[in-house]
Amino acid sequence: MDTTPKRVFISADHGLAIVYFLQSDVIATLLEAGTEVVLLTDDGLKDKINERFGRPGLIVESLRFDQARDYFNTYKPSLQWWVDFLRRAGASKKINLEAVDSYIYQVEGEAHARRKTLFPLMKLLVAVMRRSRLAREAVVRKQRSFNPMLYGDLFEKYRPDMVIASTPGWRMDRYLLREAAARGVPTTTVIVGWDNSSSYSLPGADTSWATCWSALQKEEMVQGSDWDPQRVFIGGIPSYDGYFTQKWQMSRDEYFKLHGLDPARKLISYASSFITFSPNIQNIEALARLVSDNQLAEPSQLLVRLHPNHFMDVPRFAEERQQVRKLAAELPHVHVVEPVALGGELGHYSGEDMPEKTSMMAHSDVFVTVYSTMVVEASVHDRPVVSACLDSPVGWPGKFTLPLSKIGGWPTHARFRDSGAGRVALDEETLRQAINYYLENPAADLQARRDFIARECTFTDASAGKRTADILLSLIEKGQAA
Repeated sequence: MDTTPKRVFISADHGLAIVYFLQSDVIATLLEAGTEVVLLTDDGLKDKINERFGRPGLIVESLRFDQARDYFNTYKPSLQWWVDFLRRAGASKKINLEAVDSYIYQVEGEAHARRKTLFPLMKLLVAVMRRSRLAREAVVRKQRSFNPMLYGDLFEKYRPDMVIASTPGWRMDRYLLREAAARGVPTTTVIVGWDNSSSYSLPGADTSWATCWSALQKEEMVQGSDWDPQRVFIGGIPSYDGYFTQKWQMSRDEYFKLHGLDPARKLISYASSFITFSPNIQNIEALARLVSDNQLAEPSQLLVRLHPNHFMDVPRFAEERQQVRKLAAELPHVHVVEPVALGGELGHYSGEDMPEKTSMMAHSDVFVTVYSTMVVEASVHDRPVVSACLDSPVGWPGKFTLPLSKIGGWPTHARFRDSGAGRVALDEETLRQAINYYLENPAADLQARRDFIARECTFTDASAGKRTADILLSLIEKGQAA
């Protein structure tokens, strides 16, 4: 009988993945089952992760972002770029591809002159791929040729039984997964984002298995990206287990004191979203007017959460960040929350401020965003949700802009709209009416929100982390037996 401990690599290349694996029961359950975990992440986070989450059986190594990016940028960079474009753009037309189409419009709109000349040919190839599984499989196979073998020393040192990643090679994890496949090591992806299965299309590497949130995501993966349904498992969304148990949640008094909020006023919260496609300032200014001019049914205050991308080194995002801060400085009932930086390359996508996020949602009288994942998260907290989609009068000057009124057909957005779990506002007057409706009827649409959460998250009993880990443990056994 083989008593050698099983060992897995886990790629956590994004702040959401840190929450998914480390702030849920996923890694804890693997370790308790006797499986050693080598977590590969940004170099700058190794000490911080060891300090906070370190325990026997957990080893932290570098995911080698610099080397991966250098390979992408120096070895046939144009061909790699186009192959990745086709991978993302060429999912099957059997599913709703509005989000993918928006990606194509953005890339074409912002492409440099030489790349623009190739777009007619590439869009023709995309059209073929959307109708032909053979064409899609050819693109997936082509990706195998781009494999820098960056991790040979780690594979030799640890000899993992499986490599687990937070995407199937959609980001720089593609090279780790490709190397694992080339070495015959089984691979599994977990889907960490609500829109991932409908927005990012075909795998960027050969991937053996997948776990996802729901039957809805599984259908998108099977029909849109040719996954074998026998290899896709529904585990729920471990990142939300802490929401269901309220383990991160502050009391209302504590949270209001933290931000200098008035306990006598209703709290309208706004989570910035979608900023790569459109400014958010028009939504925020409209909400600020409604609050400051006392146009709402009850005296209210506005709390604005900036998006992690507001802190990127991008002038237009930084300018909007400053505009929001200026509003808060000038208006007495407007306040700002800035997401906490995790550090390293993972930026402000952070599990460090889960108490902030959950408390903001839990104590909002009405929660407003665009169509971000936070419509799901706020619904988990039984909060009324309004999707504010006011079009910017100027857009992003010189950059591709997608009017917010045009995004309601994206797959996740359409599901929210169809669910009746919240309201949608395309102009300031409709926004005022929607917020007032919920201020006057706080329990309105409650059952629709709960039904929406059951469909999107599957497991609402805080068991997703353990369920997902149990799936992974069973797949490790399958991989060893194969």
